[in-house]
Amino acid sequence: MRSHTLLRYVRLVHLYLGVFTAPALIFFAFTGALQTFSLHETTRGSSYKPPAWAVTLGQLHKKQTTVVSAKKLPPPEKSTPADKANGSQPAPIPAAPAVQQHNAMPLKIFFLIVSIGLFYSTLSGIYMSYKYIRNRVMVTGALVAGIVIPVVFTIF
Repeated sequence: MRSHTLLRYVRLVHLYLGVFTAPALIFFAFTGALQTFSLHETTRGSSYKPPAWAVTLGQLHKKQTTVVSAKKLPPPEKSTPADKANGSQPAPIPAAPAVQQHNAMPLKIFFLIVSIGLFYSTLSGIYMSYKYIRNRVMVTGALVAGIVIPVVFTIF
């Protein structure tokens, strides 16, 4: 096979695989940006309550399911009947040594920029696939399949 023919097939496979995976890339870029700033979950000591759609999308991103499990509460301290009779309290848990806090904001901003870049790059790739290919039906078919297949797998 000549290198020109091989290159042509490699480009077509790249085009259709790229268009097929584009919806998933857009989804992961968006939900990854939400998760970078913990917008999909509550944090201890915060009054922030995430919207249900952010929780669901975050769960789908991390666990590949839309079912959000309830947070498990820590088990209560177990005491024996002898402890109750003596009126003794369980031994306190020693405090952990202080750990120096790391400022994660610069890295979070970097990953937000990466998410935006991936989002834009994927959208521009879809645009270019329509602009520079003759068979728009195949491009549309790959794009629709890239949307429908994960939705169907999520439902069933």
